[in-house]
Amino acid sequence: MAIIVQKYGGSSVADLQKLRLVAERVVRTKKAGHDVVVVVSAMGDTTDELLGMAKQISAAPDRRELDMLLTAGERISMALLSMAIRELGGNAISFTGSQSGIITNDRHVDARIIEVRPYRVQDELARGKIVVVAGFQGVSYRREVTTLGRGGSDTTAVAMAAALDAEYCEICSDVDGVYSADPRVVPEARRIGTLSYEETQEMAESGAKVLNAQAVEFAKERGIAIYARATSGPLPGADPSADGTVVRKNPPRMPGTIVGVASERDVLVVESDAGAESLLTALDEHHVTGKQLHVLPTPRWSSRARTSTTPRACSGPCTHASAIASRSSAASAR
Repeated sequence: MAIIVQKYGGSSVADLQKLRLVAERVVRTKKAGHDVVVVVSAMGDTTDELLGMAKQISAAPDRRELDMLLTAGERISMALLSMAIRELGGNAISFTGSQSGIITNDRHVDARIIEVRPYRVQDELARGKIVVVAGFQGVSYRREVTTLGRGGSDTTAVAMAAALDAEYCEICSDVDGVYSADPRVVPEARRIGTLSYEETQEMAESGAKVLNAQAVEFAKERGIAIYARATSGPLPGADPSADGTVVRKNPPRMPGTIVGVASERDVLVVESDAGAESLLTALDEHHVTGKQLHVLPTPRWSSRARTSTTPRACSGPCTHASAIASRSSAASAR
């Protein structure tokens, strides 16, 4: 039987009801004639809640201990999902990242997968079981528990799919694929049927809320097709791009086609004759505190500098932009 790897994000298993719905979908996939490996994230905001508790204890938690704490979230969801599958008549077993053979480097909190040794996963698949794997985590050669950073469950799923020579890796979330723009910002945004690995990476690295860029790089290197789909949607049919997004090598595309637009919230761009110091003064006067300030190169045809900042706080939709620009220009003239 073909092996299918499915990954379910935190919003898909945010509570017990949603977790049961995921279990039903997994069992349907098994009954459709596939061997199934499921990678799960922590339930809902569990990771953020655990991180918040750690920071109540210590302003700068030890990174090793942080990994020990944060991996608990996925352990909870993997065990509960395995139980839910069993309640539906499925035969499931859960594994942590280390038990499933995810080997990483020694970098705590932001580790990278070096290799996957999926021997126990393969043994259980051969016995006809559904294998549920905790995402976001692995183990180093020194046998230290590690985490893969934000979006790491996507990487776990793709890496496992590559190691098992899976037919494809299905990334399930509350969105039915990748859109041409953020639908919350652009209501007219359209779902994209197919994307290349390079297009998906560029969108992810430019701020689009799509697949994890490292996971896409992993898929590209190993030629694994990724299906981005809605958890509530149907199982992939003959044409998986009809109701989701397929990420693969070299999809047909007309030259010069604009695939999508990536955006970031809370970015204020000001073109001004002033330098960064004057702009910071103006931002401070309008109670806008910049988390990052970038002075961009001035085009050859322009004598004005462009500065962008990511505000931490801004009254309304940054309606003071013109006043800030005027204030910073005036400051540079003095």
